Amino acid sequence: MEESVRPSSTVNGTSQHIDLQSIPLPPQRGAGNATAVDHTSARPPYAAWESRYRAWVIGSDVFTAFVLIVMSAFLIDRSDPHDMHALGTAAAFLFGLSVCRAWSPRVLGEGAEEYRTLGRGLMTTAVLVALGGLLFGALAVQPWVFIVVPMISVVMFLQRYALRQVLHRRRRLGECLLPVLAAGSPDTVADLIARTKADPHVGWRVEAVCTYSGAGAERGSGEVEGVPVVGKLDELAGHVRRGGYRVVAVTADQHWNPKRLQRLAWDLEGTSAEMVVAPMLMEVAGPRLNVSGVLGMPLLRVSAPSFTGGRRLVKEVLDRFGSTLLLTLVSPLLLAIAVAIKLDDRGPVIYRQRRVGRDGHTFTMLKFRTMVTGADKLKQSLQADNEGAGPLFKMRKDPRVTRVGGLLRRYSLDELPQLFNVVSGRMSLVGPRPPLPEETAKYAPDARRRLLVKPGLTGLWQVSGRSDLSWAESVRLDLRYVEDWSLALDLVILWKTFRAVVQGRGAY
Repeated sequence: MEESVRPSSTVNGTSQHIDLQSIPLPPQRGAGNATAVDHTSARPPYAAWESRYRAWVIGSDVFTAFVLIVMSAFLIDRSDPHDMHALGTAAAFLFGLSVCRAWSPRVLGEGAEEYRTLGRGLMTTAVLVALGGLLFGALAVQPWVFIVVPMISVVMFLQRYALRQVLHRRRRLGECLLPVLAAGSPDTVADLIARTKADPHVGWRVEAVCTYSGAGAERGSGEVEGVPVVGKLDELAGHVRRGGYRVVAVTADQHWNPKRLQRLAWDLEGTSAEMVVAPMLMEVAGPRLNVSGVLGMPLLRVSAPSFTGGRRLVKEVLDRFGSTLLLTLVSPLLLAIAVAIKLDDRGPVIYRQRRVGRDGHTFTMLKFRTMVTGADKLKQSLQADNEGAGPLFKMRKDPRVTRVGGLLRRYSLDELPQLFNVVSGRMSLVGPRPPLPEETAKYAPDARRRLLVKPGLTGLWQVSGRSDLSWAESVRLDLRYVEDWSLALDLVILWKTFRAVVQGRGAY
């Protein structure tokens, strides 16, 4: 799940790619080293792991499509795999994924964007197969459009996920990382370094820094967050050429200006580095950001967040249908949990609590009871032991939690009755955390933007640490969801929620 600056694996228009094998790590710079280390000799391993990863992705996609198309030719048309339906589907598949850039190095490993482009490519494949059937009179294409292509899609998404997990595992071990030279003010560079260390799966490792003065965060310091400062902004291109860096990350600094950035872009031409510039305005990403040229000037267009319209209608339908289906599937589990709670202390099974929903409207949220009866009255006496951030009240070892409640909380099973809130339209499957009325009364203006959409059964807060998050971080994640919402992001969050719940991370 990735913030203001995102890694990319395309360098000056040249495809560079990724590896599943163990890759030698580049030489590490000493904490006090103020001279760029020559990484020219490290370029072949970087090119090798990137190229090999892309080859694995393309090879697995093509192999999957080939096998399933051949099988379908025999099962559906009862003929050899060289019939028109099979050949047409294969051609549509190759064209659809290529034209939608589903194999572009820019999207491989790029969060929801990789799945979004893959989905567009497979949708294009289905449309081409259908149109081809009409154009060439092959009208019996329905099984290929509605069975074969969706079957290929499911297997392909699972393959992409499996390959990405292998890549992420390598990156957590310090392998398969792109060497980055960060340039900007010490404060913004320090923020970038902290983010790359916290999320190694994005594939960046900041190995050198350039600042305007050539100094670190403190006067006379030669490093920022343990990363050496190798020079000034005007010396940046020379260090890139000598150091073999793959990404030049430009962060906010008052000394950046259009002329200096343009000169830097020119100086980096012909090197192995890609220049990436943080918007420096706000934490908005994804489909809301577009760059266009107006009056000869490159302008960053930020479209308004979508809170209504066709995509929101699709989300509403999926919420109602998905929650109804989930309730049907887990109904035996709901009954078993209800019996366990009742036998534990003979108290009520369901806990009802007023929460704040979209536009500030309150509703009654349903949960399985995990605390002793009358737990709200005991809260005041426990305020001194509050470990929650901001207006939240949390305790790792809350004495009010029952034996059954502790197990339910660990795996978030107490949240399951909220599916009824989703069916009724009060909540969504994915969205910001549903706050208490007393919490919203303390909200700053930025935090109130969480109320522009329905609260969710899960969200970015659920897959990014849950109760371990600071208040500022939970607000930032919720605002990011509000600003950058997409159906692809919802699907990614739902899948990551399943993993977080199974592992029981950050829940208490």
